[in-house]
Amino acid sequence: MEHMNANQVQNKMSTRIRKNSIAKGLFFLSTIFGLIILVILLVRVFSQGIGWLDWNFLTGRLSTDPEKAGIMGAFLGTAWMMLVIIPVTFILGVGTAIYIELYAKKGRVQSIIQTNIANLAGVPSIVYGLLGLTIFVRLMDLGNIVLAGGLTLSLLIMPILIVSAQEALRAVPQELSEASYGMGATKWQTIKKIILPAALPGILTGSILALSRAIGETAPLTVLGIPALLIPFPEGLFDSFTALPMQIYYWTLDAVLTEEYAYLAAAAIIVLLGLMLLLNSIAIIIRNKFQQRL
Repeated sequence: MEHMNANQVQNKMSTRIRKNSIAKGLFFLSTIFGLIILVILLVRVFSQGIGWLDWNFLTGRLSTDPEKAGIMGAFLGTAWMMLVIIPVTFILGVGTAIYIELYAKKGRVQSIIQTNIANLAGVPSIVYGLLGLTIFVRLMDLGNIVLAGGLTLSLLIMPILIVSAQEALRAVPQELSEASYGMGATKWQTIKKIILPAALPGILTGSILALSRAIGETAPLTVLGIPALLIPFPEGLFDSFTALPMQIYYWTLDAVLTEEYAYLAAAAIIVLLGLMLLLNSIAIIIRNKFQQRL
């Protein structure tokens, strides 16, 4: 009987090891497949667009002549839009997470709010475009200006930031808060001096992911009617604008008729990737500095 039990245990162990090896192989193949596709896309984009990257392309205006077309207007539009998205999303998103996690009473209402916020993170981006069109463009009569585009994309990524901020706040050890209360600190003092600094690296990580999504979105801007025409450079939040994703989208459509527009789109993709890398690098540096202080 003992011999049979030992054989059964050995067979179960062998089966588990085999299943583990199969799962490990599948995950490894999935990773390799994703990396191969990414490398193919990057190689294709850089091979088509690197030759079109020059100073005139980076600083020039939009033009119907592919040889003279530039992306400075789209770049400035994206930069202005990020100036709206970053503060609005960070202040409202983190504030909402603090209220839900640290102030709201635990119960059915809080659970419903949290569930709805989590569900909003999976809503298609075009739905947020329709929401922005209804509220900011038509109801508030802002038109397709930088402010309307920035607020629309802020709504799009805010649920992502709220959820990540909540997880970061939950990860702060309860002992830190209890020690602060024990020393006579108020709740807000504890949040400001203890909880937020400890949770900030996690919050910034969520911010990086959210901003990376916002900077590359096209569908909401298309719904808002953001043009890709020969418009002046935007100089403020209330100016008409176009953005890099929109310009890439329209150049890709125009490539059906004129091949050179495909190369312009590839060059604009390289610039967009560079801008995303720059913003992410800044956020990572800030996050690492706060981690070192802790």
